[in-house]
Amino acid sequence: MSLDVSPALMEQAERGEVDEAAFVDCVRTSLPFAWEMISSLVARLREDGGAFADNQTPPPDEHARGQLLRAMASDAIRGALERHFGVRLAFQNCHRVAVFPPGPVADERLARFTSVRAQLLNQSPVLRDC
Repeated sequence: MSLDVSPALMEQAERGEVDEAAFVDCVRTSLPFAWEMISSLVARLREDGGAFADNQTPPPDEHARGQLLRAMASDAIRGALERHFGVRLAFQNCHRVAVFPPGPVADERLARFTSVRAQLLNQSPVLRDC
């Protein structure tokens, strides 16, 4: 299971619409490694004011890697995180997460980061089985 969903949040889902803030909190507590990585990248982007901020350090263990993969692979989780932090997320390999500011200014940089060329250039034998 990817998220530790409280009974109250599950009841909300069963009744209909779910409060997105409650969902985001569920993600924060269920996937703390992924949350911390994305939070720190958002902070770095805001502090540095660069084009984007990314992580190039592999997770410390498979548990952490699993959290990151679950956060980035789920459209619902990823979308909620993007809305919560006000950024656009991108992902390469098993650990390279990047945050981009929203809006058309970042579109070209995001397109380059998520291109086939960038994916190929980001390959490493070390990451083959990640």
